[in-house]
Amino acid sequence: MTNPDLINKTILFVKEELKNAEGGHDWFHIERVFKNTVLIASTETCDSTVAQLGALLHDIADSKFHDGDETVGPRVARKFLESEHVDEEIIMHVVQIIENISYKGGNVERKFSSIELDVVQDADRLDAIGAIGIARAFNYGGFKNRALYDPEISPNTSMTKDEYKKNDAPTINHFYEKLLLLKDKMNTETGKKIAQERHQYMEGFLAQFYAEWEGEK
Repeated sequence: MTNPDLINKTILFVKEELKNAEGGHDWFHIERVFKNTVLIASTETCDSTVAQLGALLHDIADSKFHDGDETVGPRVARKFLESEHVDEEIIMHVVQIIENISYKGGNVERKFSSIELDVVQDADRLDAIGAIGIARAFNYGGFKNRALYDPEISPNTSMTKDEYKKNDAPTINHFYEKLLLLKDKMNTETGKKIAQERHQYMEGFLAQFYAEWEGEK
């Protein structure tokens, strides 16, 4: 059962906190992940309040914009939920979702598992692929002043967590280092189905990109 009043207060809090955020990690990213979460949760047996809170607060203070500090997001989320007198059990669950949702190079095992985390993680990963994923990748690449593509720089698909966080390779490499890998890392059946469609869209984009790069089309 969902707590509409708490969800609405959380939405207002997140909108205010992220009003000046980078375009790929702003309120609209959160809103899309929230909508994906509601959709996926409707096909799973889970605590919808926990899942929706996790979706709304999962990027409240992304470590990429806080010198790599992964403790900021969970701390901000906890402070807000405590101010709303949310039960400690729910707060802890939401914090654990935030702490374990990130991709981190894909080579890090989750330290916590729940169906709610599965749902929110799928929802977040869906926003990293397909048309939106392509737009976000190049938006962030521009934000970091990265090259679009360099044929002489090969993707590194076996990075450690630290290497992944410090990676500054061209944006096209990010497709091979993360985006094209997400289809096979989805948790739920609904997430897998949607991811397959978005994956195919990215493959089509890359084929067109290379053809244009080589002056073939």
